[in-house]
Amino acid sequence: MIGILGGTFDPIHYGHLRPAVQVLIALDLEEVRFIPAARPPHRQAPGATFAHRLRMVELAVADNPRFRVDQRETSIPGPSYTVRTLESLRREYGSRPICLLMGSDTFRGLESWYQWKRLLELSHIVVMERPASPTGAQLPSWAEHRLCQDKRELSSRAGGRISIQHVDPQDISASHIRALIASGQSVAGLLPGAVYEYIQKNHLYGYDILRS
Repeated sequence: MIGILGGTFDPIHYGHLRPAVQVLIALDLEEVRFIPAARPPHRQAPGATFAHRLRMVELAVADNPRFRVDQRETSIPGPSYTVRTLESLRREYGSRPICLLMGSDTFRGLESWYQWKRLLELSHIVVMERPASPTGAQLPSWAEHRLCQDKRELSSRAGGRISIQHVDPQDISASHIRALIASGQSVAGLLPGAVYEYIQKNHLYGYDILRS
């Protein structure tokens, strides 16, 4: 059973990494694949190029042998819709269980996604939420009968189930990190040191090397 965590990763930070570790352990996933969005369809253009964002993800996951980086979205034409990425993964993995990881806010907006109903035909959905979050108590009607908290059931089928996994709160956002960097403030503890060094070296997000 593998986990999939997609995102713009502009830049990747501990708000992505720490919950991914917790879910990997809780569900005993073989690996978590980080898939940077090549052409994000639901937001403005990223602040860094795909090549930079990919490299930052590679640096961020380098120390965890069960984390992988997957750049397949560069070879899929058009906007980077998750359903197309999952179709590509399903062709590669056959009936192997796939878990699509997402935050609770993302899950609540799922019905706005392109061909969103097909996601559960292609994978399980694992919702990463804070312990006090009400997602599990406010599932939409289409999701109620799919709720599953038994990892053995997840591992026994290719997809179709929804699992709520509690993770530690992470008050971190990429937009806040970009604003801090642009204003010359510290981002210590928000993202891996190797990622920040890459940002400095490549003058990303308005970073000015003369300020350091």
